[in-house]
Amino acid sequence: MSHHDLTQFRHTGTLYLSAPEAAELVRRHGLERCIATVASHIREDFLRWIDFDKTARVAAHSRDGVIELMPVADQHRYSFKYVNGHPGNTRFGLSTVMAFGVLADVDTGAPLLLSELTLTTAIRTAAMSALAAQVLARPDSRVMALIGNGAQSEFQAIAFQHLLGITELRLYDVDPAATAKLVANLQDRGLTLTICRSTAEAVRGADIVTTVTADKACATIVTPDMIEPGMHLNAVGGDCPGKTELHGDILDQAKVFVEYEPQSRIEGEIQHKAADFAVTEFWQVLHGERAGRDDAAQVTVFDSVGFALEDFSALRFMYDTANALGLGERITLIPQLADPKNLFGSLRSQTVAHTRLELETVLT
Repeated sequence: MSHHDLTQFRHTGTLYLSAPEAAELVRRHGLERCIATVASHIREDFLRWIDFDKTARVAAHSRDGVIELMPVADQHRYSFKYVNGHPGNTRFGLSTVMAFGVLADVDTGAPLLLSELTLTTAIRTAAMSALAAQVLARPDSRVMALIGNGAQSEFQAIAFQHLLGITELRLYDVDPAATAKLVANLQDRGLTLTICRSTAEAVRGADIVTTVTADKACATIVTPDMIEPGMHLNAVGGDCPGKTELHGDILDQAKVFVEYEPQSRIEGEIQHKAADFAVTEFWQVLHGERAGRDDAAQVTVFDSVGFALEDFSALRFMYDTANALGLGERITLIPQLADPKNLFGSLRSQTVAHTRLELETVLT
């Protein structure tokens, strides 16, 4: 922890960034700038891949969804994200994905930041998708099919527009209302928006195909007959056991890239593939240890499930930006003790204070 962070924490406590204040941060900083900066942070942290203590996320599965914890740490900071995935939540007026996270100091264990991560996760997921496509897709890519037009879709669209130069989106969702929502939200952003009647129609002629569907099922959203030479597939929606979007034969014909192989083997599109099925971890491409796309005709797949290091990057962005903009409030998340060895004394002092207050009330 820096001297400034330690002094601030000891005097004012943990920085708490609520959902409304996170939204205000994005408005003031600018969504496009937020996505670009988080993408830059992710690149920086992936280039430090070996510095991090990594593990696949811990998941609690139920009939209707999943709740996950995603920890990661380097020698200076630790972070975790709590996140759920419940496709039926909209029936109850709740988001399909909800999240919060903590950024802490490794030397002391002090929690520096407690932050919403629902909005932030959408930003970091879009940033990760665009970063991977910058490295793996053909540089002349201008048309993207966006299959699944729910809560994540606008962020994906804006990330690809501003970080890759995508100019046309071909849209499909099984729910026409979702597509109508997406079109309304993006109508004045300078993109050509084409509403399609099927996945096959949307994919036809696309340079990049992004799948971001919500159903917890081994679905076959994209089939081999839809694949064209040189396509880059950004498979975002398959992110837990029993949840996929691509026909398995597509993976056999493509070059497949993942974030963290031990986690992707459990949750990603490759979950049904043999243990020796060849994949490349994305950090290896950034490091120059492995090749990305081999030629313009090759089909590439980014099997994205979301990894804790991306949330680490996003949390440090939110922490630094909130401090710079003066956003968030300081909360006493852990006891502030005059004598750190006397935790029990904090109960006694509060009891004494309550007794004095009750006595004063009786006397008056």
